[in-house]
Amino acid sequence: MKRTPEAVGRENLESIVGLQQKIIPEMRDLLEKRYELLKHISYHGPIGRRALAAQMDLSESGIRNDIRTLKETGMLEMSLLGVTVTPAGREVIAKLRRYVNAMHGLLATERDLEQKLAIPMVKIVPGDSEKEECVLQELGRVTARVLDNLLKPGMVVAVSGGSTMAAVAGAVRGRMPDILVVPTRGGLGEQVERQANSVAVAMAGNLGGNYRLLHIPEGINDAAMRSIRDMDSSIGEIEALIQSADILIHSIGRADVMVHRRNHAPEVASDICSRGAGEALGHYYSADGECIHTYSTNGFRLDNLAGIGKTIAVAGGKQKAAAVVSVIKANSRDVLVIDEAAARAIQLIIQAEGSQKTF
Repeated sequence: MKRTPEAVGRENLESIVGLQQKIIPEMRDLLEKRYELLKHISYHGPIGRRALAAQMDLSESGIRNDIRTLKETGMLEMSLLGVTVTPAGREVIAKLRRYVNAMHGLLATERDLEQKLAIPMVKIVPGDSEKEECVLQELGRVTARVLDNLLKPGMVVAVSGGSTMAAVAGAVRGRMPDILVVPTRGGLGEQVERQANSVAVAMAGNLGGNYRLLHIPEGINDAAMRSIRDMDSSIGEIEALIQSADILIHSIGRADVMVHRRNHAPEVASDICSRGAGEALGHYYSADGECIHTYSTNGFRLDNLAGIGKTIAVAGGKQKAAAVVSVIKANSRDVLVIDEAAARAIQLIIQAEGSQKTF
């Protein structure tokens, strides 16, 4: 079987990293420390040394020399407002990402999960998004890059809501006026900026494209939904766009957490909490991948997956590992973007199930 350029590149990089760790192992800690420093400043700059040290849980004296060195090499600059990353520094961050991933063994983990989850592409971000905001932002950036590689003029992109998807929308950049962005569902009773409608607007704005929204509350019953469609023909048009999107991007949530965000009847909530593991697009799944409950009748539904071009799922944190596994078992995705904490926990779940490929 012929190896892809991507596979050859990963193997070459892993070989270089292996040699470096044998010859100058002490380089790893220093390189990773300065890389993390650059990355943190890139997201939070301009920032003062004291605030930077507090956020990274380091001593101010401990980062002073690193900041001075990075400033002398042209990667940082100082102002009255604090430290910021220069364009040269951002270029270094971009070039170092895959190298740092290889140092963490994440390139090999990506290959392992691609095989065991039967997914064409897995992308892993170093760290734990439950503990570090920067990691959540990195999830957004990596997903935005995957989307950029898939986008073509005239495409329809459907997006779900949530804090992770808000990070994705914030990281997207481009000038594609022919792109149309739509939400996967109507509103959800949470912070406005996390609703699917808001994510769609933000993403369309950052792409220079257009959007259409669903102004329908989630959880509406079938009879009410039919009445709304009868009164407003545009609802059906938007739903048709959602259900045949060229690209679908959605987050994955824990069933027990999502239950508490929605107005479920007590008996339904109890059943989901006892049997559910994951949630995606208003569908709750058991650990075996069985859909045990569907929350809403508007927007995207499970049986619409066949009409979707490419599907990208995003999640972070080891607490979501079981949720990710349940959703992937239900319906495999084209791309999965997760953080290191989730990836390690998913590997443990697969190992515990005693199968090399159970999906």
